[in-house]
Amino acid sequence: MSEATIALKAQQVEEAADKFKQAASAIVVDVRGLTVAESTELRSALRQEGVQLQVIKNKVLTRAADAAGLSDLNDLFAGPSAVAFSNEDPIAPARILKKYSDSIEALEIKGGVVDGHVVSVEEINKYASLPDRDGLLSMLLSTLQAPIRNVAYAINAVKDAKEETEEA
Repeated sequence: MSEATIALKAQQVEEAADKFKQAASAIVVDVRGLTVAESTELRSALRQEGVQLQVIKNKVLTRAADAAGLSDLNDLFAGPSAVAFSNEDPIAPARILKKYSDSIEALEIKGGVVDGHVVSVEEINKYASLPDRDGLLSMLLSTLQAPIRNVAYAINAVKDAKEETEEA
């Protein structure tokens, strides 16, 4: 193997390792058997959420995972592998890939990393059932507003009761 080839492969490993380190989540999938239309639709849906899907050689993925301190992922790198990297929303790739894997038999989720922790397919499916970021924020705001709203209702009820007694 020439020095140029070795340097190119080392650069690919370094780039993949950086992606693993920077990613909020990285989900490994088997994309063997997807049609061009299915692949295009999947990539488009992922791209809309800021997720990048890359097909990377298993040897490069193995070395990159080792370099990123994620050697537990190495068992997932068998057969054709693609990795969905998300630097922003850690749940977005899980949600989108789960949705598409339910409708496309050829798409298989193998496992991945969420917030630096290696997760199984079952855990990814649990993450996929969570609402998106906006949904979680609205749930949080609703929970935070509930005590204030209850105090306002109580004050209003006292006021109404006082008005009724004054009228009588």
